[in-house]
Amino acid sequence: MFRLFGITVYLHWSWFIAIFWFVSQALGYTSQFWSVAECLGLFLLVLMHEFGHQLACRSVGGRTHDIVLWPFGGVAYVSPPQRPGATLWSIAAGPLVNLLLFPVLTGLRMVVGAMTWHHFVPPTDAGLSDLQLFVWMLWCINIVLFVFNMLPIYPLDGGQILRSLLWFIFGRADSLLAASVIGFIGVGVLMLLAVLAGSGWLIALCLFIVFNCWGGLRQAQAMAKVAKAPRRGGFACPVCQAPPPTGNFWRCGKCRQPFDTFATMAICPHCATQYAATACPECGSLRPLTEWIRPAEVPPPLA
Repeated sequence: MFRLFGITVYLHWSWFIAIFWFVSQALGYTSQFWSVAECLGLFLLVLMHEFGHQLACRSVGGRTHDIVLWPFGGVAYVSPPQRPGATLWSIAAGPLVNLLLFPVLTGLRMVVGAMTWHHFVPPTDAGLSDLQLFVWMLWCINIVLFVFNMLPIYPLDGGQILRSLLWFIFGRADSLLAASVIGFIGVGVLMLLAVLAGSGWLIALCLFIVFNCWGGLRQAQAMAKVAKAPRRGGFACPVCQAPPPTGNFWRCGKCRQPFDTFATMAICPHCATQYAATACPECGSLRPLTEWIRPAEVPPPLA
């Protein structure tokens, strides 16, 4: 859609289906114009939430990528430094935006609510003018975004905040494992409520969360495997100084086969693809393999 602060914003195609349904309902307004305005207001609130994640990640030295807006919400692709404090701030900044918007929208609601509009425009089904109903809906949407995102269900913001807090105590892998397990329990309760309420949208959202919980669980298992692996001498990450694990923990982007990039000097042994940079399993930074070599421990050339 556009690029702001060096961040590209994408709109998923399913948004157009959601917008069409949303606008066609009119939802209590006397004109569909206000349904369109409410949809754009939802879009803006979600976008501000996601930019909160992105800018907070930058402030702690992390890398920011794209924002993708779905009907289920937005996804901010960020790579904060692999420290619990940096990750906590990058995640918590999104809900913080909604929290800061609460007094602003509350004041706007009070100002608009005090105005008498019935002499100029017909009231809506709720007995309010279109503008009053519009501001009221924005106020409600902002609260719902905050409360829902703060649920301790991974990968919602609340679940990731819980994971960051547990990281201080249990470490990176175990905290993600615990957050994923708690997320499965939470989404199970949410799914039950969705079935009882007969909400197809909420059921679809629960399935989306289950998929991401499963991904978090697999990632935690991979992290635990890396943590238990022996370390390779002669190399260290240029950023976090952690020695790399020994084993096939890197996957070739061309042939999708796992290999040990330090055993082959960044060349895939299966398809001979050579890589200019190597990712650190600990901090996620990408650096040329030559920067990983410790000066006092230069390895011998390969046979």
